[in-house]
Amino acid sequence: MLSVIISMIIFAFVGAASPGPVNIIAISSSLSFGYRGTLAHITGASICYGLIVAVVGLGLNQLLLRYPQFNQGVKYLGAVFLLYMSYRIAVAKGAEKMQASHHHAPSILQGALSQGLNPKAWLVAMSGVSLFVSTQEAAPLYLMIFSVLSLVICFIGISLWALAGQLLRQLLSEQRYQVIFNRLMGLLLSLSVVAMFV
Repeated sequence: MLSVIISMIIFAFVGAASPGPVNIIAISSSLSFGYRGTLAHITGASICYGLIVAVVGLGLNQLLLRYPQFNQGVKYLGAVFLLYMSYRIAVAKGAEKMQASHHHAPSILQGALSQGLNPKAWLVAMSGVSLFVSTQEAAPLYLMIFSVLSLVICFIGISLWALAGQLLRQLLSEQRYQVIFNRLMGLLLSLSVVAMFV
């Protein structure tokens, strides 16, 4: 059992720490609002991912395989939401102007939506459940373990990106550099949406 748990941890960390829409939003938000200001986004995305793993493990993966149009719907909704978030990131003015103009960091709901509408999250969850849960005799126990580990490790992975944003906030102390960085992150997020359709 320990070897499976170690494999789950490694798998979950690679999925959580690799570049993707949720992490791009986290680094950009942290640049403007700091790590604490980004905690709601991190929490919402992490809870949502733990729930995605649980729901996939409870059988949604079979439904997704049987009805691929659901995947397409999530893909298009995700694209619209992520393009909206990329626009918000690209037009962000930098930390001082954002706080002065009463802009808000992404909320817990926006964090959950960015994860729930992220096709990468669903694909990673389906792969993980297939690898670590479906093949086990005590599948419900392994699903619970994998869901909890996924939530915790997702929180850690997104936090690493947010902490990188906090560090960049100190390095890019001039507002014009923060604006350039936010435009680059908005562009990257938009490109990740385009990549979903290529």
